[in-house]
Amino acid sequence: MAGHDHGHTPAAWTGVTIAFIGFCVAGAFTVAANPLGFWAGMVIIALGGVVGAAMRAAGLGMPKAQHPPQPRPATQAQSQAQAQTQS
Repeated sequence: MAGHDHGHTPAAWTGVTIAFIGFCVAGAFTVAANPLGFWAGMVIIALGGVVGAAMRAAGLGMPKAQHPPQPRPATQAQSQAQAQTQS
């Protein structure tokens, strides 16, 4: 994972920071037993996702060309079958 540049963009950092602040707000109001404050924190968390997506759409995220499709890991049975057909 260290060889990848996954998430090191202004859009990712901003979205995650806003969502983290919302998590802290929701957690504080949960402890304070205030449902209205908890739901306000949940709205802030959702706002982080919206802001991150908007910034990515504005060109501040990672370009799609840098997202190669990752192959799905083969199960053990598939791996054994492939090994038998290759030998």
